[in-house]
Amino acid sequence: MTRTIASAAEFGRVAVLMGGRSAEREISLISGRAVLAGLQRKGVDAYSVDVSFDICHQLSSGQFDRAFVILHGRGGEDGEIQGFLQAVNLPYTGSNVTASVLSMNKRISKQSWQQQGLPTPAFETVNARTDIDQLIAKLGLPLIIKPVNEGSSIGMSKVSDKIQLKDAISLALKYDDDVIAEQWIQGEEYTVAILGEEALPAIRLKTPREFYDYEAKYQASTTEYLCPCGLDQQSEQQMQQLALRAFNGLDMKGWGRIDFMRDGAGQFYLLEANSVPGMTDHSLVPMAARQAGLEFDDLVWRILETSFEDEN
Repeated sequence: MTRTIASAAEFGRVAVLMGGRSAEREISLISGRAVLAGLQRKGVDAYSVDVSFDICHQLSSGQFDRAFVILHGRGGEDGEIQGFLQAVNLPYTGSNVTASVLSMNKRISKQSWQQQGLPTPAFETVNARTDIDQLIAKLGLPLIIKPVNEGSSIGMSKVSDKIQLKDAISLALKYDDDVIAEQWIQGEEYTVAILGEEALPAIRLKTPREFYDYEAKYQASTTEYLCPCGLDQQSEQQMQQLALRAFNGLDMKGWGRIDFMRDGAGQFYLLEANSVPGMTDHSLVPMAARQAGLEFDDLVWRILETSFEDEN
């Protein structure tokens, strides 16, 4: 159970961990600066820490009481920083080591969901030696090729024919040794943010591009975000309940986001989990929170409260 904090002084000195060395470094810096500003506006004694290999000295010299983890991608969502923070007994926001590993690794999270009977598109592990004909026979076309341990759709490609497959796998292998080919679900894309034990209003993601890729997320002006998402109440609640089951099924804590596809028959499919989503003022979690009546500064306060959870 998350503790409710009445006074900013109860948080003590807070390190906002941002940046890092992943492919998502620049996005993390933008998120981190927004979080830092929001906490400071609420009176929290918060400081920016651009995470480097000298993180031990950075944190000990700052004499911090807790950390707000806003590191995206490797080093931030894969359990690495969480393991270090646990080792030095510094409370932190969000999921613990195990849940971070499970949610960051798309292959393991999908396997976990399958074992729990939760719907996720069929997939196969692939590499440079994969038999393309056998892969197509198993999963059909189109497919989407994904590096398992990258976020922000980095290294992902949609392929519609055999010729494209090898190039798509080669591209993904540049980012990760662990790559999957996933069955393409034709339909609408949604995301549901989780805060504490609550699923926030769903957001529909609309893009004229092949899928909601890096450009659609961070560069294109043609991406639309619908919140309210346009579904009837029963369908949205069904997706929110599935998001909570997926979140809890990976033992995630505090906050996060679950991404979905909905096919033409109305069936929802789990795509992936995000344990440290983007947190600029225009990102998806703040958007959903505003729809639920929670402004940005109050949202980052609520997330910081999760650093008091016993599980950490």
